Amino acid sequence: MAAEATSWQKEQVSRAYVHALATQGGYTICDWNVDKDGVDVTLRSRGLMVDIQLKCTQSPRTIRSGYSFDLDIETYDKLRDPERSAPGHLALLIVPPDIGRWVIHQPDSIVLACHGYWSSLYGMGHAPGGSTTAIHLPEHQELTVKAMGTMFDAARRMTNSAGLGLS
Repeated sequence: MAAEATSWQKEQVSRAYVHALATQGGYTICDWNVDKDGVDVTLRSRGLMVDIQLKCTQSPRTIRSGYSFDLDIETYDKLRDPERSAPGHLALLIVPPDIGRWVIHQPDSIVLACHGYWSSLYGMGHAPGGSTTAIHLPEHQELTVKAMGTMFDAARRMTNSAGLGLS
């Protein structure tokens, strides 16, 4: 059985995955060196912003129609806050159990052998009691360049609706 990777290794492969997608999509990416606000990376596109908390697992918990991840309540509350200036998302990267299989070297490429899923937490309700809450990441919400575009569409709607009350 393969050894569990360290948290920093999981964090770094998650960042590499998101960086690759953001680069392909033409989005600017900001890495936060302090995770004080429950955000690991912020994507920007023409003034719009999307905040993402990154998580990574070698042993995902599968549920009907997707995955489930237990997120601590403090981070959940920060990402769901309706007064955020950018919508908060959870991204879960799933990597092979064997860290030696995370990156595949080929003659003409390097392949990240992992896949990600996302869930928008912006505007979600209060979590039931406890120290964590289970977040559902639907299997149809793969973390892709197209999905990042969907996140920006939601940010645009959020920004437009917030501006409606201004005089």
